[in-house]
Amino acid sequence: MSDAGSREKDVLDALRRITDPDLGRDIVSLGFVQNLAGLESGDLKFTLRLTTPACPLREDFRRQCETALRRLPWVRSVTVHLATQRPPSAAAPRAEGLAEVRAILAVGSCKGGVGKSTVAVNLAAALARRGAAVGLFDADIFGPSLPTMLRPDDRAIRVADGMLWPLVCEGLRLMSFGFAAPDGGPAIMRGPMVSQVLDQLLTQTRWGALDYLVLDLPPGTGDIHLTLMQRSNITAALMVTTPQELSLVDVVKGIQMFQRLKVPVIGVVENMSRYRCPDCGAEHHPFGRGARERLGREFGLPIAVDLPIRSEVSHWGDRGRPVVFAEPHGEIATAFLDLADRVVREISRVQHGAVRPPQVLWDAGRGVVLRQADGRTFAVPPRRLREACGCADCVGRRDGATGRPPEPAVSAAIEPVAIEPMGNYAVSIAWSDGHGPSIYPYEAIESLGEPVGSQGPP
Repeated sequence: MSDAGSREKDVLDALRRITDPDLGRDIVSLGFVQNLAGLESGDLKFTLRLTTPACPLREDFRRQCETALRRLPWVRSVTVHLATQRPPSAAAPRAEGLAEVRAILAVGSCKGGVGKSTVAVNLAAALARRGAAVGLFDADIFGPSLPTMLRPDDRAIRVADGMLWPLVCEGLRLMSFGFAAPDGGPAIMRGPMVSQVLDQLLTQTRWGALDYLVLDLPPGTGDIHLTLMQRSNITAALMVTTPQELSLVDVVKGIQMFQRLKVPVIGVVENMSRYRCPDCGAEHHPFGRGARERLGREFGLPIAVDLPIRSEVSHWGDRGRPVVFAEPHGEIATAFLDLADRVVREISRVQHGAVRPPQVLWDAGRGVVLRQADGRTFAVPPRRLREACGCADCVGRRDGATGRPPEPAVSAAIEPVAIEPMGNYAVSIAWSDGHGPSIYPYEAIESLGEPVGSQGPP
């Protein structure tokens, strides 16, 4: 092997020890290492092409590469250029206006008044601060929030070559019916017309090359949501709730809607979770507590965060500027930047196939069988799994919170009568005693089960 060939092998072998923690593979096999040069001189230069410009690990990757290569005795210097690769093609082609959009994130709640638009706008701002090209689409025809929360200098929507051009404010590309409505008047139209107008605003806007397009969805689970999901090929969804039960009930419906339409729900944001008294510093929970934990536990969501009540959020939102831009080093901005980092990582996992849901089946001889993508297999006795149901009624009966009597003992003859995947992270099971559907995160089934041989079908 020539010196150059030997040195190239040394470099690649060293870099193979660096693993992307989200994708579970080394950076060489993922194709991140490109344009390697300087092998003869020892002044190494190469491009590290990551999955997104907003990758929160980009500087960590750079440092790991430099450290690994400087251990080679012949290396004099290391220069790592960071770049972005295109993600795998979407499962279905998108409309012309969306053709250059890398990922579409839907932000929903199914319940009005929970601060969903505030979360969507500030999340978009946080993604932009991380270096991504970001668009924001206001999908609420009857109560558009975007014209209040972001106020571009030029609010005129222009048309060229049969396409709408988005407005731009602080680097974010925007579109909302609120910008198009004459004199800001109300939208008075029936359902089919609403869907048609939204489709035009979304798919006939020339968004250009975007890393993320954030959709701020209206409340509900109706025609508008179906139209958007069918036309835009959404990458993932993020749900927003407040702690009280009234909001939680509707959010669960929204999660179930997305999962049945094969849109992975990657997380939940519990907004207005707590309030700190400015006088005594005591922390209060005016709307209750526990929604984030319950949703994360019940659906196995990888992202579960809470946001406090802070006056600066509404102060800046009412003045047309996201608090993430207005107070870039404040507590709220830091919280949104952390949320953006987690969203970026989970979307990358979804797009690159790192999220591979296991198979869950009923085997009368072994019980409920879970088989992971890597072949590991676990079996859970059905009675044990039924007793571990995490629905609000079962949990309340066990801890006495509902005031209802404890649930009768589960029969040893209990069996599942229907098993249905609930997206990438959980499964729904209906039981022969009429209970359910119970929703179990895959990791919960694995923890309750016993390892079994994985050869052949369960």
